[in-house]
Amino acid sequence: MTTQVMLYLVPAAGVLALIYAFLSSAWINRQDSGTDEMRTIGGYIQEGAMAFLSREYRILAVFVLIVAVLLAAANAGRTDSHPLVALSFVVGALCSGLAGFFGMRVATAANVRTTAAARQGLVPALAVAFRGGAVMGMSVVGLALLGVGSLVLLYYQGAFFTTEAGGLDHVRTLGVLSGFSLGASSIALFARVGGGIYTKAADVGADLVGKVEQGIPEDDPRNPATIADNVGDNVGDVAGMGADLFESYVGAIIGAMVIAGSYASQYPDAAFRAVALPLLLAGVGIVVSIVGTFFVRTKEGGNPQTALNVGTFGAAGFMLIVTFIVARLILGEGIPGTKINGFNVFVAAVAGLVVGLLVGIITEYYCAKHRGPVNRIVIDSETGPATNIISGLSVGMQSTALPILLIGVATVLAYSVCGLYGIAIAALGMLSTTGIQLAVDAYGPIADNAGGVAEMSGLPPEVRERTDTLDAVGNTTAAIGKGFAIASAALTALALFSAFQTTARIEAIDVSNPVVMAGLFVGAMLPFLFSSMAMRAVGSAANDMIKEVRRQFREIPGLMEGTAKADYARCVDISTAAALQRMLAPGLMAVLLPVIVGFWNKYALAGLLAGVTVSGVAMAIFMSNAGGAWDNAKKQVEEEPRDKEKNTGKGSEKHAAAVTGDTVGDPFKDTAGPSLNILVKLMSVVALVIAPLIAG
Repeated sequence: MTTQVMLYLVPAAGVLALIYAFLSSAWINRQDSGTDEMRTIGGYIQEGAMAFLSREYRILAVFVLIVAVLLAAANAGRTDSHPLVALSFVVGALCSGLAGFFGMRVATAANVRTTAAARQGLVPALAVAFRGGAVMGMSVVGLALLGVGSLVLLYYQGAFFTTEAGGLDHVRTLGVLSGFSLGASSIALFARVGGGIYTKAADVGADLVGKVEQGIPEDDPRNPATIADNVGDNVGDVAGMGADLFESYVGAIIGAMVIAGSYASQYPDAAFRAVALPLLLAGVGIVVSIVGTFFVRTKEGGNPQTALNVGTFGAAGFMLIVTFIVARLILGEGIPGTKINGFNVFVAAVAGLVVGLLVGIITEYYCAKHRGPVNRIVIDSETGPATNIISGLSVGMQSTALPILLIGVATVLAYSVCGLYGIAIAALGMLSTTGIQLAVDAYGPIADNAGGVAEMSGLPPEVRERTDTLDAVGNTTAAIGKGFAIASAALTALALFSAFQTTARIEAIDVSNPVVMAGLFVGAMLPFLFSSMAMRAVGSAANDMIKEVRRQFREIPGLMEGTAKADYARCVDISTAAALQRMLAPGLMAVLLPVIVGFWNKYALAGLLAGVTVSGVAMAIFMSNAGGAWDNAKKQVEEEPRDKEKNTGKGSEKHAAAVTGDTVGDPFKDTAGPSLNILVKLMSVVALVIAPLIAG
């Protein structure tokens, strides 16, 4: 079977993932949805989540249309690019948007069914929650490969993969494909920023007024912000995380393809195989991920974390074996005169996968309850909010050291065995089993929502205990997922940066050049400015939410007594409006600045990308881990015996300090931190798309 024929298997693998997602969705919808009250609460959550997504996508549709027209116009009549980059952009945005829509639709149906299943036991509840997450995971990888694979076949049949002057016309073909990554990145940034603002505005309002001022549980139905809080879990951690990894997945594939295409003028056949390899590895990764989902099983009284680990790590181990076979089969001896061959590609993929897992484990250590870093924050909370904040900031800063070192090791190792192509393959190796990795991530908010439904429905304590068990595992998987997302973002950004250098014909970046140094300074500053905008948006939206929750407690007679119903819809509307209004400024800054700098000086743009990548990755690790540690420090205090004299447990001053830290950490870990992952990738892919226009 020739490599060209094998390319037809790539969209077929995407279709296979979508079939799995459809069958899982149908199975979930057949499950019991519980009592009338449970269905009503679940309906509120689903209605709020889908209403937000619908309004967000209407705004983004206008953005996509405008950018597509500009891309088509800018690339018309050129010999080094093609206006079809606009088609790729639209398809990338559409696929990313559809993945978020499908995933969140099913996640908001799975939450109430997880609660209903928890009435029977832990095993059926885990099955529903995980299958719900698997729909998100398989929708992401399925639509990504179906989109990219179909475009490759379209452009190949359309003679864009042609031999001109003895080589593959890679500039036109792969430059056109980079538009797909730009579309995915654009949707991802707005989804992450908008979703992060939404969820944290609701969370802060629910915590500060409900838990601290009124002393009621987090998911108490008397709390007006509780539905908005549960909606936010889906908006931020299902649709947002899905868009994030969709972007990394696509960026790693296309980055590797562009770099491989740079060898086409000398070795067209070998280069074509290297171009095809990332697509084929991603296709095989879908099959491996599907197989891995069948190993996520536990027994009553067992540990759900073990079940999830067996599926995730088992799939990763099997993928290494398959990568070795596929790389050797496709590349063989590789590209003459380079280090790119089957074995070296395997080594680069191993480096990426191992470092991704290690960064996830380190992240879990810094964020997990009853570990040293969180224990320090708990102890420091005894003396008030100030020492809690100082301790959390210290933990977050310290947590950047090992992940940055590991990312550096992976970069050097991958480059030493395979050059720039190796860095892109390392990113893809980390992301090759995204299907099951994202399934585990999306499982977390479904389990969290299930606990909220159980609390609001007044179900027996044993049901809430089972959903809490699932939720506790979800907190761990979320921490690991955030670390994994950051590590993959770093390598993907480097891969896209390398592809930009290749396409823009930048042989070296001389830091003694004042233009480059100016770009470095501005790039290093951007994550701080971007984070400031995101944090300010959360603070402003949360202020509106707090005022509304206080108003309802004050003006609705019988609300605290449980005889009156809160106005949930008003709180949902506040979060929705705030997120949509405030997501535009940081998003547009990330898209426009590389264009402005690039058309001024391509070397300044290279410096800008270097600065934003280094600063952004470190800042993302710091913010995500500090926020995660603050969150679990609060949970650890809440598990203590309630005793005001000993200053332990809920209602104590120690608890109030821990809640303050968690409130500060919320926009750290769920808004600004995760959005920085996308910032560094989006700016690199914007640079890649305009590279043919500024290369001269």
